[in-house]
Amino acid sequence: MLPADDDASAHSGLFEHLLELRSRLLRAIVGLLVVFAAALPFANKLYAWLAQPLLDKLPKGGQLIAIEVASPFFAPLKLAFFVALIVSMPWLLYQLWAFVAPGLYRREKRLATPLLLSALALFYAGCAFAYFIVLPSVFAFLAKVTPTGVAMMTDISAYLDFVLVIFLAFGVSFELPVALVILVLLGWVTPAQLRESRGYAVVGIFVLAAVITPPDVISQLLLAIPMVLLYEVGIVAARWLAPSDAPGSDSIPQ
Repeated sequence: MLPADDDASAHSGLFEHLLELRSRLLRAIVGLLVVFAAALPFANKLYAWLAQPLLDKLPKGGQLIAIEVASPFFAPLKLAFFVALIVSMPWLLYQLWAFVAPGLYRREKRLATPLLLSALALFYAGCAFAYFIVLPSVFAFLAKVTPTGVAMMTDISAYLDFVLVIFLAFGVSFELPVALVILVLLGWVTPAQLRESRGYAVVGIFVLAAVITPPDVISQLLLAIPMVLLYEVGIVAARWLAPSDAPGSDSIPQ
């Protein structure tokens, strides 16, 4: 049983951690709401920008439609919140880091900072790749295979859901190198094991791409091929960051 002073100290420490957690959560939410409020006046413009990859591939006079009565209001609103979430991601991650960092060792802090920055940059890169490369290719393919006599008129809510799934799929999938590095740092795998499992990983990547992307070959290939390349990048990064005394690891700079 803990002495009374130690018990009081433990409760005080827990209370301080809870207060700090509440403070960080409030700051994160306020920051998100501020960005959301700033994005609201541009919600319709944001949606027009998001719809451009599809509109560029539609036949002359083609357009999006709103099947539900409230869709013209809720669809841009939903997009504005998603944009606010993406834009405020650095602030949200900073609040998380500020809460967790005091409990980390110096080496953990030194490794966590580049990992967080890399994860953020890779997520943004995945979303940019989806918008500029994947969506135009997918919509060009779908427009070509549309049967004769069928007008390709997509509901604005359905289109938004489709695009957001693509963004999330590519943004999260581009985190593969960071995930591999974390697995190596935790000691669950070694760079040598990652190299030996390359064939299984490639098969798994193509299966995953087929599951999380729309049912067309273009989007599946455009997700699977970058993931295979990112897997190789993850192996190189893991070799560089793996502890020098870990089995199957190469020496790393001190």
